[in-house]
Order: sequence, then structure tokens, then C-alpha cells
Amino acid sequence: MDEFSLVQRVIIWAIPVLFAVTLHEVAHGWAALQFGDRTAQMLGRLTLNPIKHIDPVGTILVPGLLAVTTGFIFGWAKPVPVNTRNMRNAKTNMAWVALAGPMANLVMALLWSTVTLIGLSCSPALAYMGLAGIFINTMLMVLNLLPLPPLDGGRILVSILPGPLSWKLSRVEPYGFIILLVLLYFGILGAVLWPFVDIFIDVLPIPLNTAQVLSLIF
Repeated sequence: MDEFSLVQRVIIWAIPVLFAVTLHEVAHGWAALQFGDRTAQMLGRLTLNPIKHIDPVGTILVPGLLAVTTGFIFGWAKPVPVNTRNMRNAKTNMAWVALAGPMANLVMALLWSTVTLIGLSCSPALAYMGLAGIFINTMLMVLNLLPLPPLDGGRILVSILPGPLSWKLSRVEPYGFIILLVLLYFGILGAVLWPFVDIFIDVLPIPLNTAQVLSLIF
């Protein structure tokens, strides 16, 4: 994206990031609503208005620093509140609520692949935005499916494991992000994630492989 200014790069990345993190959280709230929990709805979080989901650090500070230092944006939104006491079958229902976020990213990755195809035929900026959308949503989907609380994959595993194992895994949640940082520092996280990211991007209906996508957007 060397032909674009910093402002243009920010716009190309910001739109996919806002959609990715917003719809991810809305999907959790929507799924919870289907199982009887209206908490997110009552707090006005079942909306596509990104202002309702902005996290000062994850949506503003971190993406802003990344935009200035690396040229791309990554971030997260405020988690949508879920009250399991309102659900009919809390343990089972929470598995579906947790899964809803990554599945929203899956759908968005597919939609951004369509945007990419359109952009490749008529608009380089649209193509780059589509590729950024594919990358962001693929990373969010794969990362959140890791079986580590408080990530969605960890909460799915907590929901489906038998009682004693579920309880033991749930106790890891306060240390989950510390564990992620340690895995990231030692290169383990990337080694685990990239094969899945590579496979997923390669099967999308776009005439580019993962290496080509990364070389274009970074």
C-alpha cells in the first residue's frame, strides 16, 4: 500500500477493523438474546453503531499507535455483557454465545472476499480494504477459537467439559491474557495461529494466496 498516504491507510484499515470488532460483539449479544438473556439489548449494545462498542484502549489507543508505527490497524471492542442467570440452560447456551463471535468474523471474511474481487476489477483502494477485512476477520476468528479462557474458544471448552474439568479450566481465565502475551513473546502464538490463518485464506474465493495478501497489505 505504498501508494497511499497515512490517512488513506488508516481509512482502509479502520473500516474493516470497526466492522470486525463491532459485529463480533453484537453477535455475542444477539446469541445471548436468543437464549433468554436481554442484558446486551437493555444496555443498547445490540447496535451496529461503533460508538456503543468503543473501548478507549482497544479501539482507539492501540489501533492509533499501530497506525503510526506499522501502517496497519488492529484492535478490539468492549465485551458485550452476558448474564448466564437469565439463560434457560446456561452451560450449554454459553457455548453457542461464545461461538457466535468467531462465526460473525467467518461471515465477514467471506463478505470481504467478495469486496476484494470487486475491487480487483475496478478499485485498488477497495481491493486493499477487502484484503484488510479478510486478514483482520481471519485473525480474530482463529485467535478467539484458541481453547484458552477468556477467549471464545476457552469459554466454549468450559461449557462442554464435564463439571470438574470445566471448573479447573475456568480458573485459568484471570491469567489468560498474560499467558497469551507470554506465548506471543516466545513466538509460540504465531506458530500456532499462522497455519490455520494460511489454510483459511487459501481456500477463500480470491485469486491470491496468504503470502500475496500479506505482501499487499503490509
